[in-house]
Amino acid sequence: MKLIEPDKQGFWLFTQASSIHWVDGKLPFGRADELGLTGLHAMRIGEWAGQPLYLVESQTDDGRAYFSLRDQLSLPLEQFNLLSRGVELNHFYQTHQFCGKCGGKTEQMSDEWAVQCQACGFRTYPVICPSIIVAVRRGSQILLANHSRHKGGMYTTLAGFVEVGETFEEAVRREVYEETHIHVQNLRYFGSQPWAFPNSQMVGFLADYAGGEIQIQPEEIHDAQWFAYDQPLPELPPHGTIARKLIEATLALCQQHHNNERFYDHIKK
Repeated sequence: MKLIEPDKQGFWLFTQASSIHWVDGKLPFGRADELGLTGLHAMRIGEWAGQPLYLVESQTDDGRAYFSLRDQLSLPLEQFNLLSRGVELNHFYQTHQFCGKCGGKTEQMSDEWAVQCQACGFRTYPVICPSIIVAVRRGSQILLANHSRHKGGMYTTLAGFVEVGETFEEAVRREVYEETHIHVQNLRYFGSQPWAFPNSQMVGFLADYAGGEIQIQPEEIHDAQWFAYDQPLPELPPHGTIARKLIEATLALCQQHHNNERFYDHIKK
């Protein structure tokens, strides 16, 4: 990051953990000197509403009001992902101030998002942790789980981190079986979402039931059930999450399966 020039104008992103600073529901905008930002450091990370967006160096107890990035899921995808970039970069710079190879002090690079050790020259790039998230369908039913952290509340899809030496598909099969003892088949890539809590990349899949009876992993799952698409559903993840998109896509497949069954039954008669 470079020292902010007084006449620099744009939008300014302050982050703490997975929260961002808003003023009346908006990012601060204006000249650096008018906003009292002189003396701070920042770097340009993209464009917001046709203006440069600058990530400002992280500060503790700065008196600003911060709100969770989750509250911004209703934003257009491009804007939400840009905020996620800022949160993840801030987390990276804060957690990589020293070299993981020799322990020397690092400095931020100006040519790319990276830090380099001043002692041994080892360069480190932002860490992105891949996670799978999967919606499982059985005929006209969807598998939803109430995770222990949401005990008694929201039901959602299954998810977990990809392990070393494991493909995304292997991670899907392992996570579903570990958490519910269900086997899956016909895996299809659905989409992905940067998830800056603090540095995940959610890789989504659709899957079909292949066998097994639900046996939950109590350390992770409070409850898991099959839900019919045309019956009342429990509380679901908020719109804007890849989990909600997976659920809605699967519910549409459930309805399609039900309609096909009715059609074939009609033909047989």
